[in-house]
Amino acid sequence: MDAKALARKHLENRLASLRERPELARPPRGWIRALRDAYGMTTRQLAARMGKSQSVIVEMEKGEARDSLTLATLRQAAEALDCTLVYALVPNAPIEEQVRKRARALAAQRLSRASHSMSLEDQGLDAGTQEQERDRLVDDLLRGPAARLWDNIV
Repeated sequence: MDAKALARKHLENRLASLRERPELARPPRGWIRALRDAYGMTTRQLAARMGKSQSVIVEMEKGEARDSLTLATLRQAAEALDCTLVYALVPNAPIEEQVRKRARALAAQRLSRASHSMSLEDQGLDAGTQEQERDRLVDDLLRGPAARLWDNIV
């Protein structure tokens, strides 16, 4: 197993448990508001802890709810609430599955172009041969540098 595949596997192991944890999704009004409410803290009190005005805290909470709050601001709020900001991008499917899916899409695209040209010349491949060729292309793509999988949009 090459170093990049090993790194993907390691990252997948770290993220896999998060994929199945819908309870970690942000509350509808945001984490800042949820924690502030759970602590029984007012916006004025949080503002004092952060050295900001109460109106800034109100806007911060609204910004988090509409996905426009920066990570830096969220980190400041977390610190003021004596929390640790945990930030992750969790793939919807296992990483290896995503990479293989991308390789299959590229292989299908390439095979489609070649197959179209061949059929115009009355040299089209039967379905079984096309599938074998697609599998061969997928294997070739997966053996090469992973970056080439993402160069163009499929």
